[in-house]
Amino acid sequence: MAPHKEPDSSRRSDRSRRAIYDAALALVGETGYRRTTIEGIAARAGVGKQTIYRWWPSKAAVLMEAFLDLATRAAEEAGPQAGGAEYGIPDTGDLAADLKLVLRATVDELNDPLMEAPTRALTAEGIVDAKLGAEFVEKLLDPQLGLYVTRLRAAQEAGQLRPDADPRIALELLIAPLTHRWLLRTLPLTHAYADTIVDYALGGLAPRP
Repeated sequence: MAPHKEPDSSRRSDRSRRAIYDAALALVGETGYRRTTIEGIAARAGVGKQTIYRWWPSKAAVLMEAFLDLATRAAEEAGPQAGGAEYGIPDTGDLAADLKLVLRATVDELNDPLMEAPTRALTAEGIVDAKLGAEFVEKLLDPQLGLYVTRLRAAQEAGQLRPDADPRIALELLIAPLTHRWLLRTLPLTHAYADTIVDYALGGLAPRP
């Protein structure tokens, strides 16, 4: 007779946590942030609501962690960089090509239905909920924007950008048009548009003769 094995509680917890993440993201995409509830997440995930309250203090905390997990998984699926370098914007020496690569990946991410719905919901709610918006910026946006600052500073040191350009403002020349078109759906969000943004931005940031 095979020995009795106790259930692996850590594996069960991981499955429950993943189910809660998936349920939270699905609901916020389907019904919006305000109509998403702890009870609804628990029912969709097949867990008791006390399980959720044991791990998170609020609906906002559940959704933020679920979204951060989604972003982490997307980065992991993109694969490691050449040479096993830490995740970041590539530095091949060709700034335009590196930025176009990253902005094209951003276009793909924003157009991915799995990412688009919860991103729109949390972005919209962050506009009216200052606390949630600040957390969204601190935990998700700032780390990503920091990657641009690092790459643009390296370009400055290589003489590829004006030495007086502020990298934090420079990155907004790249990100803001993309975000504007995506949020307002003014026109299709495409790779060609991402490439054009890079060309226009770098034209104004190039060293002056």
